[in-house]
Formats: sequence, C-alpha cells, structure tokens
Amino acid sequence: MNAMTVKRAAASMLAGLLIVAVPGAGMAGSLAGNKGDTRFWPTLSGNPKDPCTKTYNAYVAASGHSAYATTPYMRVTSLYMICGAHLNAQSQKAAEELAIKSCKATRAHYKVTTGGACAIAASK
Repeated sequence: MNAMTVKRAAASMLAGLLIVAVPGAGMAGSLAGNKGDTRFWPTLSGNPKDPCTKTYNAYVAASGHSAYATTPYMRVTSLYMICGAHLNAQSQKAAEELAIKSCKATRAHYKVTTGGACAIAASK
C-alpha cells in the first residue's frame, strides 16, 4: 500500500468513528426531560400546584443524576402521599439515597405513621 491509500483508509475510519460516537456524546450531556429508570409509576394528583406533582416535574426537568421517592398509594388505606427528591447529585446511587432521606424527613415532619414506607419510584 502506498502512503496515500493508508491516509485515505485512516481518514475513512476516523469519519466512521465520528459518525458513531458524536450522537452518543451529545445525549450524555444532559438528563433533562428523561424520566429515568421507573420502578413504579407514582400516583400524582394531576394538579400542577400539588407538592408531589411539583417535585416529580422538577425531577424530570433536572439535568443531572436525580431520584424521586414516594410512599406507595393504596386506595384502601391511604388518603395522602408523601414524597421527596434529590436533584443533580454526583451519581444515581447518591441521588437515590438522598431522595429516600428527603421522603423520610417529610414523613417525620408531618408525623405520618400510615401509608407505607418511602421507596424510589424513579431515578436517573
């Protein structure tokens, strides 16, 4: 092979790698708008002023690793839900731990003893 053929082959391979790598690089920059790993669908009131709806919407809009935790809604025993979130943490695991902590703190603040334990509904 002569030098010109080697240069063309190298340029062709580099162009192919760029075509494959660049779309993924752009997507890795932000998690905003992504619902992440959904473990269960949280029950939301649909009222945009409801605190848990606001918290969930902020979770979805967050651009970094975030998590949303809530108590499970059971129609028979629960009249309300408690929720918590942590936005833009260093990692998904850290966001989950801090969201659970936030949910538990809210439960303690309102002295809730029924309604189930806090669990991660979604994280990214």
